[in-house]
Amino acid sequence: MEKERDIKTQVKKVSEAFTEVIPNVRWAPLRGIPFERRVQTATVLLWLFLLANCLAVFFGSLLLPILWPLHIAYIIYIIRDQSPENGGRRSEWFRRLPCWSYFAGYFPVKLVKEADLDPSKNYVFGYHPHGIISMGAFANFATEATSFSELFPGIKPSLLTLTTNFKFPIYRDIILACGIASVSRDSCESILSSDPGRSIVIVIGGAAESLSARPGMADLTLKRRLGFIKLAIRHEADLVPTFSFGENDLYDQVDNSDGSLLWKVQKKMQKALGFTLPLFHARGIFNYNVGLLPYRHQVVTVVGKPIPVPKLKEGQTDPTEEQLKETQQLYIQELESIYNKYKDIYAKDRKQELRIVN
Repeated sequence: MEKERDIKTQVKKVSEAFTEVIPNVRWAPLRGIPFERRVQTATVLLWLFLLANCLAVFFGSLLLPILWPLHIAYIIYIIRDQSPENGGRRSEWFRRLPCWSYFAGYFPVKLVKEADLDPSKNYVFGYHPHGIISMGAFANFATEATSFSELFPGIKPSLLTLTTNFKFPIYRDIILACGIASVSRDSCESILSSDPGRSIVIVIGGAAESLSARPGMADLTLKRRLGFIKLAIRHEADLVPTFSFGENDLYDQVDNSDGSLLWKVQKKMQKALGFTLPLFHARGIFNYNVGLLPYRHQVVTVVGKPIPVPKLKEGQTDPTEEQLKETQQLYIQELESIYNKYKDIYAKDRKQELRIVN
């Protein structure tokens, strides 16, 4: 009975979190909004539902028997294609399509450089915070909407995502064209072992950090994350801390405090699938405070100064615990330096200061 009562209480809290917003819907005017802003909204909307639309097109086309030979060939191609594990299959013209400028212009997203990067080296970019969907990471590193290649000539970044995303037909080919690759170990090593300038972008906090993404806050899940540092040391790739102001301000999230029913469900989902689903909301197409579209809030991504990693001694295959900890400390110091330098410019409405958590 007590457990059932606890479940009802948690369900009631979630319900109240959504319903308390509905009576105060702020509707957008039907006229007077610039056409460009409408195109920006449409672009972000299409991106949010891109996976669902791709699946709808693919399975809808199965109703046409004349296309079945193509389907068979395409499925075989998906099974055999190793592009996600071999550095991706980026397309420069696709990354420069006008639609991505509309996507970035919606928020808008801005890229700030702290230092030049040597194109003869490889880099591991650590992106923080994860936010709900990492909009800033996509706009900056999977497209040329913020002119990454002009700011960092000779550097070719590959934003990394879960291998699962490359199982979905059509969708996989779109994100591959954006230069996105798998976050698996084989994929990371393949990229860092290839041409000079080839670099990877890892959203370090992952699913765990997305559950704490709330406006005005920046809790980074980082203390126990050493895998990306080990990878960088093994491949002599400099680490580049990257912080996005505004990433956590794009959505509101339903309360999921530690120990709550919602938190337990999300954690079990994360453990089973490798990702989880925060219960979030923001604005809609025709209103400003109810829906799944992100708020129009500026996202400023600051790329910090590169951190040289220690070289392994002859015969040494992996860095020592001391090397990992020392490099991590330098990484955190640069990350905090970025935050402290720009927080009064891009995070004026913050509710608390940056926190590094487990």
